[in-house]
Amino acid sequence: MAETGGVREVKSAGRTVELLELLAARGDQPARLRELAEELGVPRSSMYALLKTLIDRGWVRTDVTGSLYGIGIRALLTGTSYLDSDPRVRAARPYLDEASDALGETIHFARLDGGDVVYLATRESHEYLRPFSRVGRRLPAHVGALGKALLAERIDGELPLAREELEQATPNTHRTRAALLADLRRVRERGHAIDREEGVLGIVGFGFALRYDAPAVDAISCSVPTARLTEGREERIVAVMREIRAKIEAVVPRGTGTGPQWRP
Repeated sequence: MAETGGVREVKSAGRTVELLELLAARGDQPARLRELAEELGVPRSSMYALLKTLIDRGWVRTDVTGSLYGIGIRALLTGTSYLDSDPRVRAARPYLDEASDALGETIHFARLDGGDVVYLATRESHEYLRPFSRVGRRLPAHVGALGKALLAERIDGELPLAREELEQATPNTHRTRAALLADLRRVRERGHAIDREEGVLGIVGFGFALRYDAPAVDAISCSVPTARLTEGREERIVAVMREIRAKIEAVVPRGTGTGPQWRP
């Protein structure tokens, strides 16, 4: 049994978290009992008992046949509580609004979680043609501007990348660690990351690390359809987003503020 800081992991609690994370990762694809039991390597009887407990408490839901399982509404309530209680998300919100008003494009605030970035706040573009986005979305960090802005804040040898071959989101996504490292060097020189249709075809992103932590764990970005991106427009986006980054960093200085100082 694993130990953390000298304390033995509670096996049942670990299994519950693994199950909820698995269901959440499946999105709108419900799972069957057999799939869940096999994925987590537990007997079907034990998995059924765990699912029944979580269904009764609202953490898991099932269909009318009782054979399909998905994440429940309690997970949403907990996630919303995380966003409402996070002082950095709260501090950034008015400046995300300011960026949205100034540029009219989709603005994101995200946080690095292992090798992924998780979207914590989004301001949608008012234009008909706009990128798909949602709070809670998780993407590999190497795929887009948000993640690359955060990876560039780290030493190459400390990047959270498990293998040399990288997961592809589009034909433009970096295929190898070497290609990504070359791009991260350009990000450091430029001061911000650019994602040219690497995460979503037809979308260009500009990402800016928020340096109130060292290394940064939060970042903001602006996503723009290629049809609306001209050279002058790109310069305007970069200028506005740099200003927004400075404003957010000014109101969320490192190691200050009231209440608990949460670990990233």
